[in-house]
Amino acid sequence: MSTEPLPLPAVATPEVIEIERALTRITYLSTRARQHDRLMAMAGVPLDRAAVALLRQVADSEPLRPGELAQRLGVEASHVTRTVQQLQKSGYVTRVPDPDDGRAQRIQLTDAGREAIDRVRDAGARGMQLALSGWSPDELGQLATLFHRMVDDFLSYAVDEDTEQPAVSA
Repeated sequence: MSTEPLPLPAVATPEVIEIERALTRITYLSTRARQHDRLMAMAGVPLDRAAVALLRQVADSEPLRPGELAQRLGVEASHVTRTVQQLQKSGYVTRVPDPDDGRAQRIQLTDAGREAIDRVRDAGARGMQLALSGWSPDELGQLATLFHRMVDDFLSYAVDEDTEQPAVSA
């Protein structure tokens, strides 16, 4: 039995339009090559954007199979394979046996990988602290609460969309 996707509203509210615009600006600012290079210099970690994204994902989860990583990152499996190989050569990740399937392997951070991602996150947080230094603790708390709520709602919506079954045609 298939369910119909939620219908899109006929018109987005002005508030939602402004949120979308702000998120687009944040995404652009945070993904610029120069910004990435500055962050890596501050962290003292020589990683490209793909490697940082992969390390962040592995750091936030149990060891994952490469296919699971590709799905979570929204990239082709071949991209993950290449990035994992580079990170493994550099000592940031290792492959461990999959406890559920002896033929498969999962990707896990090494101590050097954990240290690298901690340094990247620390540098990012310190940069954000500087940018938001004019905000009160209450404002920062409200923003954090609302961001977490928004992300949770986005994830909930994405899970609903991902679990929908395609209609079976006869």
